[in-house]
Amino acid sequence: MARRDYYEILGVSRDATPEEIKKAYRKTAIKFHPDKNPDNPEAEDQFKEAAEAYEVLGDPEKRQRYDQFGHDGMRGGTGGFGGGGMSMDDIFSQFGDIFGGSGSPFESFFGGGGRSSRQRRGSNLRIKLKLTLDEIAHGVEKKIKVKRYTTCDTCGGNGAENGTALRTCPTCNGSGQTRKVVNTMLGQMVSTNTCPNCGGEGKIVDERCGTCRGEGRNLEEEVITVKIPEGVGEGMQLSMSGKGNVPKRGGVPGDLLIVIEEKEDEELKRDGTNIVYDLHISFVDAALGTSVEVPTIDGKVKIKIDQGTQSGKILRLRGKGIQDINGYGKGDQLIHVNVWTPRSLSSEEKKILENLRNSPNFQPQPGKGDKSFFERMKEFF
Repeated sequence: MARRDYYEILGVSRDATPEEIKKAYRKTAIKFHPDKNPDNPEAEDQFKEAAEAYEVLGDPEKRQRYDQFGHDGMRGGTGGFGGGGMSMDDIFSQFGDIFGGSGSPFESFFGGGGRSSRQRRGSNLRIKLKLTLDEIAHGVEKKIKVKRYTTCDTCGGNGAENGTALRTCPTCNGSGQTRKVVNTMLGQMVSTNTCPNCGGEGKIVDERCGTCRGEGRNLEEEVITVKIPEGVGEGMQLSMSGKGNVPKRGGVPGDLLIVIEEKEDEELKRDGTNIVYDLHISFVDAALGTSVEVPTIDGKVKIKIDQGTQSGKILRLRGKGIQDINGYGKGDQLIHVNVWTPRSLSSEEKKILENLRNSPNFQPQPGKGDKSFFERMKEFF
């Protein structure tokens, strides 16, 4: 079955503002929220579908890719849910702030929900990774050093000295939340807030671990192996699940977000999936024809320059470009031919050229290759 359009799922137009998209997602999510639709698999699927739509449309970069390529543009997944397989914990940890913190918009109105025990999520880490054109073209495995909060080995992450038990918070009785009942003309209204005594954990540490000072985590430097697929581009973001920071005293670690930066190559330039190379030849070689070596991402190759080649001619080496990140095949290498004119000549060289100046073959011949650059480009593409 074809996947529904993300804008249709949230009920917004394609030119909707970020605030309109966020508002529409909150409205849709509340409508199909599991707390409002218990034991309703269809509503849960629509709730996840709305979260998937917001995960893309709520991110400017992903939204741009979706607007350009549709669902196919999401197949290369740069992080997040990647269009499927998301759990309810993922949704609440990612977008819980939209509902007001706990993940359930109904707890503050109805005093229910029972989702306060949902595992907390640690913060994400973001790093920049510079890659050469060769690494981008062929993919690469990198080992990078990252400072991140990891679970304390001494206390196992609970923050208590020598693994001693944690005490139930007397303020919230272990629920992690406090409730306040207010009588109004419409009846009783129940508001739920994070417990100020335990910070929503439901437990209190009486004797803190000496290693982590009761946090249940330590800041350590870790070497992480990152596999970069071929075809990544400038500004693209990759995600490594669970390689971010561990939250205080237990929970789900965040993600490591890797932002790609491209190092400029001295000879080859990237244009999408194509590689561009400027070739300079003498007008003698252009007139007589020759063979030259040119660099490619796979090493040097020899190409033929035909007799009478004009400056501005573009040669194409098919399949010598970069693999498309979404699997649409490789680009080409485009070789821009530039005929170089010498700035200084010897007396003998000048004499030879003077003798050739008036030769018919050395005069421009419109209609026989003496076309403008833009005409050549139009024919080429």
